[in-house]
Parts: sequence; structure tokens; C-alpha cells
Amino acid sequence: MPEPDPDARWHDLAAEVLTGFRAWREQHPTASLTEIEDELDRRWYRLRARVVEDAAVRSAAAEAAAAARPVCPACGTPLHADGREARRLTTTGGETLTLTRSHARCPACGTGLFPPG
Repeated sequence: MPEPDPDARWHDLAAEVLTGFRAWREQHPTASLTEIEDELDRRWYRLRARVVEDAAVRSAAAEAAAAARPVCPACGTPLHADGREARRLTTTGGETLTLTRSHARCPACGTGLFPPG
């Protein structure tokens, strides 16, 4: 099954951010500049987190790391694939994103390796 087009998802989320912000502004006509900035930032951080997540999952570095055969940092034995794991990270804006990466384990000593976010 093909993955959804991230550009379409980003466009939809951007439209949602702008529409929601417009509605918020109508409900808060006397908001201060700081309140307006904070509200817009809060909404943009959702879009930002999605773009970062999609870009990280599709990055050449992630693909290269998955294709490379790393060795155990403890004993030097080539690691074997040991499934995939999800890592939840928090962005600068406080939004949570999930990166799914391949997990590797050393057949000799059992040391596990999970690529950094």
C-alpha cells in the first residue's frame, strides 16, 4: 500500500491551522499581540511537527542507516535486525512526533542498537 502524499497532508494541516486560527481570532477580538503570537505558534507547531516527522522518516540518512550493517559497539560483531521500534520525541514547540526505526541486536553479546532520532 503506497504511503500518503506528505505534501497533501501538509497542505490540509496548514489549511486547518489557518482556518482554526481565523476562528480563534474572531472569538478573541481583544487578544493582545502576545496572545495572538502564542496562539498562532501553538497551531503552527502542530504543522511543524508533522513536517519534521515526515521528513525524518523519509530522509536519506534514515534509509542509509537501515541499509548499513552496523557492528556492535561493545564487541564488534555485525548486528542483526531485531524488528522495528517507535521512538516518541518532543519538538521545540512541545509537539510530539513518532519516528519508527529498525532496531538491531548483537547475536554475540545481546547489545541492542536503536538509531538516534
